[in-house]
Amino acid sequence: MSSNCWPQSAASPGDSRDSISCLGGIDLTEILIVLVVLITSLSVHEAAHAFAADRLGDPTARHLGRLSLNPAVHVDPIGTLLFPLIAYVTGVPLIGWAKPVPVDFRYLKHPKRDFALIAAAGPASNLVMAAIGAAVLAVVRDIAGPGNFVGGTLSDALLPLLFTFAVVNVLLAVFNMIPVPPLDGGNVLIGVLPANSAKLVEQMRPYGILILYALMLTGALNRILGPIVDYLRYLLGV
Repeated sequence: MSSNCWPQSAASPGDSRDSISCLGGIDLTEILIVLVVLITSLSVHEAAHAFAADRLGDPTARHLGRLSLNPAVHVDPIGTLLFPLIAYVTGVPLIGWAKPVPVDFRYLKHPKRDFALIAAAGPASNLVMAAIGAAVLAVVRDIAGPGNFVGGTLSDALLPLLFTFAVVNVLLAVFNMIPVPPLDGGNVLIGVLPANSAKLVEQMRPYGILILYALMLTGALNRILGPIVDYLRYLLGV
């Protein structure tokens, strides 16, 4: 959790916030923005999996109502809401999740390849959303020129939301492409590796979450992913 009541990169210089939204160093507005962005981003992420599966011949997700942008069909109360909220407020490293999209390999013409494409669709959607958020953020910054009261008011309302939207989607894309099952990156790796190597990676699946927590708690994950996240943020201007 940031010690500031508002992200410095998102707030305007000299900006002041109503103290009612900042209790005990916790910015309630910031938390609300993060949760809204996270729910939206994960809903699109899961819908992208469902869309890719449907296009590749598997109607399972569509029949279950998962081919939708409605957060209600994708949100897991604990993994999408509670764990991220606890992690954000306390700084405790917790891995969140949304409801996984089911895939029935029997419908796929090329199961190995198609499953990799379905897995990649989620992080790809996050990169697209990050790019859109960064583009709109740049436009809003341009509108909010000196002496432009309307533009300044608009930027005060939108800059924190757009900044968070772009950064969260970069983080989701990079994190989910870690080549450790059950993350999307692990499933993509299984889809592109030869059969024997893919089986070895598949054997990691029961221990995947433990591996991820070990990487997080030792700081290795940040050292590995940090430069990738920073480079993508540099390219997007966020």
